[in-house]
Amino acid sequence: MALPEFTLRQLLEAGVHFGHQTQRWNPRMGEYIYGDRNGIHILDLTQTVPMLDQALMAVRDTVAKGGRILFVGTKRQAQKPIADAAERCAQYYMNHRWLGGTLTNWKTVSQSIDRLRAIDEQMALGAEGLTKKERLHMERDQAKLQASLGGIREMGGIPDLLFVIDVKKEDLAIAEAKKLGIPVVAVVDTNCSPEGVDFVIPGNDDAARAIALYCDLISRAALDGMSAQMDAAGIDVGEMEEALVEEALEGAAEAAPEAVEETPAEA
Repeated sequence: MALPEFTLRQLLEAGVHFGHQTQRWNPRMGEYIYGDRNGIHILDLTQTVPMLDQALMAVRDTVAKGGRILFVGTKRQAQKPIADAAERCAQYYMNHRWLGGTLTNWKTVSQSIDRLRAIDEQMALGAEGLTKKERLHMERDQAKLQASLGGIREMGGIPDLLFVIDVKKEDLAIAEAKKLGIPVVAVVDTNCSPEGVDFVIPGNDDAARAIALYCDLISRAALDGMSAQMDAAGIDVGEMEEALVEEALEGAAEAAPEAVEETPAEA
């Protein structure tokens, strides 16, 4: 595998260059603005391209060293792309409301994750001994905890890097990461401040196509990092894939019915 490639044309087609209305701009993003059109700021994609490349490299290197990436995007249009991308590369995500102290008070968050696991186990056993009302209450707790913590339940500790869509909405997450010295990769629109972001990706943070593109690229960069990590450990990825294929074929052969007897040839 290799670091994911993208083109200026792809960014244009996804609407990455469209900022917010000129009166809503943040002066700290001035250096990344190319100009304005019909009252909308246009971002300079010739700067976005190399900065996005640097962000992808940071993600790849973090995963290659065994680090964990936390994808953060709680706005409606980011929720599904964030979860899908994180799951695709075996990383972690928060796509509902950010819980204060998720990073800075990990011990308390861990206790909530343990509660979620305990509820899951109890529900899997049929919630024996509970009244209908108690079961309903437990189901509500389970749904609430799953929505808030389902994406980080297997993280096992604070992440090594955050990937954020919309720094204004996720300002608390960035503040916690900054306090703990966790690097942040983030998409920063013209109405936001890049303060606290280590790897700025100047771009539209509202358009569904743009969000999908960022998430896909970050996910692929993480997968490339996993590949590099396995190479460093002496694991032959190609050999592993071949073994999986052989195993699947063997399983299919065992499951297949015995061959039907041949029909005698006509005289």
